[in-house]
Amino acid sequence: MIERALANNRDLRVAVLNIERARAQYGIQRADRLPSLGANAALARTGGSDRPVTDIYTADLAVTEFELDLFGRVRNLSESALQRYFAQEEARRSAQLALIAEVANAYLNLAANQEQVRIAQETLRTREEYYTLTAKRYELGAESALELSLARTQVETARAEAARYAGLVAQDENALNLLVGGALEPELLPEAFDESVTGLGPLPAGLPSEVLLRRPDVLAAEHQLPAANANIGAARAAFFPKITLTGAVGTTSDELSGLFDSGTGIWSFVPKVEVPIFEGGRLRSNLGVATADRDIALAQYEKAIQAGFREVADALVLTGTLADQRAARQAAVEAAAEGDRLSRARYRAGRDNYLVLLEAQRSLYLAQQSLVATQLAEQANRVTLYKVLGGGWQQGGP
Repeated sequence: MIERALANNRDLRVAVLNIERARAQYGIQRADRLPSLGANAALARTGGSDRPVTDIYTADLAVTEFELDLFGRVRNLSESALQRYFAQEEARRSAQLALIAEVANAYLNLAANQEQVRIAQETLRTREEYYTLTAKRYELGAESALELSLARTQVETARAEAARYAGLVAQDENALNLLVGGALEPELLPEAFDESVTGLGPLPAGLPSEVLLRRPDVLAAEHQLPAANANIGAARAAFFPKITLTGAVGTTSDELSGLFDSGTGIWSFVPKVEVPIFEGGRLRSNLGVATADRDIALAQYEKAIQAGFREVADALVLTGTLADQRAARQAAVEAAAEGDRLSRARYRAGRDNYLVLLEAQRSLYLAQQSLVATQLAEQANRVTLYKVLGGGWQQGGP
C-alpha cells in the first residue's frame, strides 16, 4: 500500500513538481553567471525619391548584457537558489514521510475497527442468545417484564454498535483508497488486528540524539540558513558598481554573395557601468530585509530542532506508558472474561438475575474495546516515532 501511495498520491506528486520548479529556478539563476550568446542576420534596405536603393547585409555573433560578477552578486543569488532547491527536496521528503505515516495509521485504524466489528458482532450473538433464554424464563414466570425489556435493549444496542463500526470500516477503506490513489484489492486489506500488524518494533535503547539531524524539517531549515546568508551577500554587493558588457563580432556587405568575404568584418564593444549614488534608502532597506530573513531562518532552524526533541520525547514517554496500559488492559479482559463465565453459569443455574449477568457482559465488552484502543495507540505511537525520527531508526554496532 505504501509503495502504491508513493507512486500515485496527488499531494506527493505536487511536492515532486515543486522540486522540479525549484530546480528550474536554480538553472535560471545559474545561467546568469555565464554570458548569453546570440546570432543575428539582417537586411537593411534604404532609399528615397532622389537616392538610389541600397542593401546592407549583416551577420554577427553577440554577447548580450553579461555582468562581470566582481562583487559576488550573481554568485550569491545562484547559491541562494541552490540552497532553496535543496530545502525544497527536504520538503518533498517530509511530505513522503507524512504520507507513509498516514497510510500506516489508516491501515491500523482499519484493522482496529475490523476487530471492533468482530467484538460487537460476537457480543450481539451472545446477547441475542440470552435474550431468547430470558424470554423463555419470562414465559415461565422466572423473569420479570423489566428484565426482558433490558435484554431486548441490550440486543439492539449491540446491533447498533456493530453497524457503527461497520460504517467506520467502510470509511477507513475509502481513506486508504484516497491515499494510495485507487481502489485496493481485498487481499491487501488487514484480516486481523494484532501486535505485529505494523512490522515496527520498539525503539532500541541508547539511540543517539544525532538521529534528529535526519529529520527533513531540520535539514530544510539548515539549507534555508545559507540561502539567507547568500541573499545578504547579494544585497550587500548591490552597493558596489554594476559592470555589464555587450559586444558583437560579425560581417557586413552590400551584396549577400560577398557577406563573408575578407575585409567585411565588423566588431563592437559596449561596456556599461552603473554606480548607485542615490537610491532613496532602497539598497539599505534591501540589506535590512535580507538580514532579517537570515535571523528568521536561524530562529526557524532552532525551532525545528526544539520541536524535534519535543516530539521524540513525547513519543518515547508514551512508549513506556502505553506498554503498561496494554498489559493492564489485557489483564482486565482476562478478569472480565472470567467474571462473564461465572456470571453465565450462575444465571443459568438461577442463582443470579439478569441484571448481574448484564453487568458482567458490559464489563467484558468495555474491557475488550479498551484493549483494542490501547493496542491501536501503541502501534500508532511507533508510527509517530518513525516519522519524528526522520524515517525510523537504524541500530548499529556489535
